[in-house]
Amino acid sequence: MLFAARLQLAIPALLAAAGLMSFQGDPTPFNRLSSGLEYRIYHLENGRYVLRPALPTSGDATYAARIGKIMSLHMQFRTAQDSVLMHSRRQNRNQPVRVPLDTVRRQQHGTVEEALSLLQPGDSGVFRLNVDTVFLKSFRQPVPPFIRRAGSTLTVLAKAEKIQTQEEAVQEAQQAQLKAQAEAKKQAAGLALKEDASILAYLKQNKLKGIKAPGGVYYVITKAGIGAKPKTGQVVSVLYTGMLLNGKVFDASSRNGNKPIEFPLGQGQVIPGWDQGIALLPKGSKAILLIPSALAYGPRGAGADIPANSILRFNVELVGVK
Repeated sequence: MLFAARLQLAIPALLAAAGLMSFQGDPTPFNRLSSGLEYRIYHLENGRYVLRPALPTSGDATYAARIGKIMSLHMQFRTAQDSVLMHSRRQNRNQPVRVPLDTVRRQQHGTVEEALSLLQPGDSGVFRLNVDTVFLKSFRQPVPPFIRRAGSTLTVLAKAEKIQTQEEAVQEAQQAQLKAQAEAKKQAAGLALKEDASILAYLKQNKLKGIKAPGGVYYVITKAGIGAKPKTGQVVSVLYTGMLLNGKVFDASSRNGNKPIEFPLGQGQVIPGWDQGIALLPKGSKAILLIPSALAYGPRGAGADIPANSILRFNVELVGVK
């Protein structure tokens, strides 16, 4: 999603991490709007953050000129006991949150929407809000018990980077996405080279003669079968033991009474390395599959047993094709 259409959709999805932000412990008293929202707003002048004068209790009269535009900003949400609920820089890969600016109506007084209406580009704000008001009006959900136990207020820290038209924001978001994709592709290529070298070293160390398939999987046939190779869509039956390159076993068909796993080949029901590797084996074959992380569980890993970016070894036997 390019923009958060409403804060009640954008913010709850981000509640989960930790970090710090400037002006958190500033002893300067808060200013206050008639709605009860408390705030301190700082603006960068000559390389220093300077406290902006208090606004009229009715709000910022210049906000009308910003309605209909998009604000790019970084945010944090903290409980009354200073526990961090959301840290957008960490949870959004250092990319800003983009929020459409709309008219702040009476039913939004004392909310996150009203707080953001006070910010101009370059401002950093600290806002203290009533937790019941925020969850009822901004998030439209009950206050989670652990937040309520922390106290009656919620602190929001926000740094407004820029305010743009929708067209400008769309263009910038698209450019950022392309840049991120290019960087991810570059990192993936570097990781693939590194893992390829690790697999070759593993083969040499273990005196195995591996073959690299076009898809990237390495395989070593330890017993050649005499049957036909399975085709896409056929159901294959495989006995297996899965392990990391350090020898730690994370899964095996022996744990299920030595009953083979069955799946339709090439349908994405197993990791890509299995779809590729099993297709290379005639029925009856026993083999070792060495699977790069991109064809296994990638950067997310799998539970506690398979860390992120793990090369996997599977000892497999193709016992059936039907």
